[in-house]
Amino acid sequence: MSTQHNSVSEQMNVDTDIITLTRFILQEQQKEAPNATGELSLLLNSLQFAFKFIAHNIRRAELVNLIGISGSANSTGDVQKKLDVIGDEIFINAMKSSNNVKVLVSEEQEDLIVFEGGGRYAVCTDPIDGSSNIDAGVSVGTIFGIYRLKEDSQGSIKDVLRKGTEMVAAGYTMYGASAHLMLTTGQGVNGFTLDTQLGEFILTQPHLTIPKTRAIYSVNEGNSHYWADSAKQYIADLKKPQEDGKPYSARYIGSMVADIHRTILYGGIFAYPADSKSKNGKLRILYECFPMAMLMEQAGGAAINDKGERILEILPKGIHDKSGIWLGSTGEVDRYLTYLK
Repeated sequence: MSTQHNSVSEQMNVDTDIITLTRFILQEQQKEAPNATGELSLLLNSLQFAFKFIAHNIRRAELVNLIGISGSANSTGDVQKKLDVIGDEIFINAMKSSNNVKVLVSEEQEDLIVFEGGGRYAVCTDPIDGSSNIDAGVSVGTIFGIYRLKEDSQGSIKDVLRKGTEMVAAGYTMYGASAHLMLTTGQGVNGFTLDTQLGEFILTQPHLTIPKTRAIYSVNEGNSHYWADSAKQYIADLKKPQEDGKPYSARYIGSMVADIHRTILYGGIFAYPADSKSKNGKLRILYECFPMAMLMEQAGGAAINDKGERILEILPKGIHDKSGIWLGSTGEVDRYLTYLK
């Protein structure tokens, strides 16, 4: 009977043995940590509910007038979009109800949130990254990083003001025509796509690795006036004919999640240099730089700041600290390093 069923499904071109995110998480736990308590697995399942809920709201945003300004500003001074506010509320409620999260840091909140209960994890998130572009139909996303609380902690800022190397998981979900989730728990990167008919994230890109080199650069050149000379010269040289007679291709969307997604899949380098005079970067360390750096390294790439220091080795002093960042294919990041004095 099984042979007959297999032949029917093959004839109809239907895969009846798909790997959902829930199944993947449970299998990974059994394989990598069979004696684990399962708390992280439960947390990841709570996260995927938040992603599905946010994806649902984004799909219907125009129909229910969720696009536009909400009339307030977030903790970092950005004008909040209505979807930002809703996304933040979805995330807060999902993490609170999971009973596995003790500390939550959100871009939309000035201070960290400490939940009641015995949660053993801290989550740092940008609930809807790139929302300034959403009116134009540009892909936006949710970025997240996860720490396990220190053994003697009852939940405090010390649980998140740590190096990125201490994260236990990180990823992002990009919302567009489909929702794409990139996830790492320190064992490589796997990509999932939301099947809206099934209501499940399906494993579609297992064991993702970024190409070692690719002649693509992604940077907002409108800010080049503020860059250090090394960054200016590096980008200028990419525009010149290379060994194959062609210059690098410029690919910049303006939504970090979308730009990183393309970089992981195709290779190249993404950069957001800091202001050379003020030394201020734009991207937040805890919930933008760290998660993307962990993903990139787990995919075989690299991530550094303007000084050439490994992003994941930075020790943030505040929950909304910022940094310049260069990340992507190792060959391209190594090339940038040669320009630093």
